[in-house]
Amino acid sequence: MPIRTLIVDDHELVRRGLSTYLMTEEGIEVVGEAANGKEALASIRKTRPDVVLMDLVMEEMDGVEATREAVQIHPGIRVIVLTSYINDDKVFPVLEAGAFSYLLKTARAEEIAAAIRSAHRGESTLEPKVSARLLKRVRKPQPLPHEDLTIREGEVLRLLGQAKTNQQIADILMIGIKTVKTHVSNILSKLGLEDRTQAAVYAVKHGLAEETDLRWNSPDRPSR
Repeated sequence: MPIRTLIVDDHELVRRGLSTYLMTEEGIEVVGEAANGKEALASIRKTRPDVVLMDLVMEEMDGVEATREAVQIHPGIRVIVLTSYINDDKVFPVLEAGAFSYLLKTARAEEIAAAIRSAHRGESTLEPKVSARLLKRVRKPQPLPHEDLTIREGEVLRLLGQAKTNQQIADILMIGIKTVKTHVSNILSKLGLEDRTQAAVYAVKHGLAEETDLRWNSPDRPSR
């Protein structure tokens, strides 16, 4: 059976050019064209394509929203993004929406045809710059919750990790015990913990409980 393909782009010349070429390719059948996301969804419901070539920036409904709804309407569909955009605010949202492959419009016609065949086999095709951005995003270290603590909250957390009582913490930091309780409450909330025991375990696990000079004179402020 030929690979049923839908072409979605707001430029008629692009649609016609792709359609003309793909109709000459063995094993690929163009079942429709659409100028925007809404037309694409209507065509998907009607023609049930295997693969969709999806532009991103379109009126009525853009490619991100159209992709999100398309994979809900037709779970087996493969959406290949075909766009001129390579910036993060376009790449990541559409991939998260369910796009299967991502190509730039600078791709050669035979590369697009190859991507359609690959998608139909369950093999994703990504523009090299997109692959690089994905790797960079995966490798980027995520901030730990305790990095949002104030300096004083960090001191209190360290002492909790040393199994100090509220009174001992108050004495060491030369602050009132009510202030200590407030800091403990803030720490639990920011770290998503239930009690001071979990806070102590967190401090030890992340190497925050080591002995150090805790008599800071700094006012409360974010530690970063």
